[in-house]
Amino acid sequence: MSWFSRSRKNDTEPDDVPTGPPLPEPVVALLTDVGKVRTSNEDSGLILRANSGKEATRGVLVVVADGMGGHEAGEVASQTAVGRIAEVYAQAPGTPGQAIEAAFNEAHKSIRAKSASEPAFEGMGTTCTALVIVGNGAWSSHVGDSRLYIVRGGEIYQLSEDQTVCMEMVRKGLLTMEEARNSEERNVLQHAMGTRPELVTVSFPKAMQVRRGDSFLLCSDGLHDLVTDSEMCAVVRGAPPEEACRRLIAMACDRGGPDNITVAIVSIPAEDLPQEPLKETRVSEVLKS
Repeated sequence: MSWFSRSRKNDTEPDDVPTGPPLPEPVVALLTDVGKVRTSNEDSGLILRANSGKEATRGVLVVVADGMGGHEAGEVASQTAVGRIAEVYAQAPGTPGQAIEAAFNEAHKSIRAKSASEPAFEGMGTTCTALVIVGNGAWSSHVGDSRLYIVRGGEIYQLSEDQTVCMEMVRKGLLTMEEARNSEERNVLQHAMGTRPELVTVSFPKAMQVRRGDSFLLCSDGLHDLVTDSEMCAVVRGAPPEEACRRLIAMACDRGGPDNITVAIVSIPAEDLPQEPLKETRVSEVLKS
């Protein structure tokens, strides 16, 4: 069962940050690639580590978004999403879970406003998956069919549920998972950020306890359509986050790379390790070829 629950507005109940022995600083990497077929990259991603001031209580934020609406519009939608989420999340009141939900709603409004103001952007939207780690807790919000996984104890678990027509049919017992995976309509979305007046997100109902050795993987469908969960697990377990991101992108490209590919990995070291300071990283500053 998914860790997420449906939410239609910023009504997350307050929850406490899980407690426990201090964890090592997360090691984070995010890479994106245009793939082998498309000429532009409509994916966007962002890493934000808050180190000072009010933002210091906001931990590490990682966002992956996959835009839609055509060459320029899709890119604008995904970039608007990640940028606005970072801005709002860092300053929003409440728990990390409440702050990320508020950030999603504000990003949705910003995309809708841009779509209404420019004919070329009409109907644009984006999937969006965000992970927050503060201390010993993890929170997330999600819309669309980008995904969030956790690798724990040598196994991989998909924490998010695709908001697609096929997955809704699976939930209703009308399709099997295997049929959904092979369907030509597997990427037909039920919900996305910016496409409808009301945003329907799925979010953690409470914080997830983070453990030493955990790794979280966020990705767009350009990866999970071509690389299996077990293959992702093996790569994440077998390499540091940045190298694992490169290997996963290479695997998708080797299998045709028909879509843009974005991968982010957040790993909690099993042992305390010295960490280099990590600044805010936007997709324009990471691998984009």
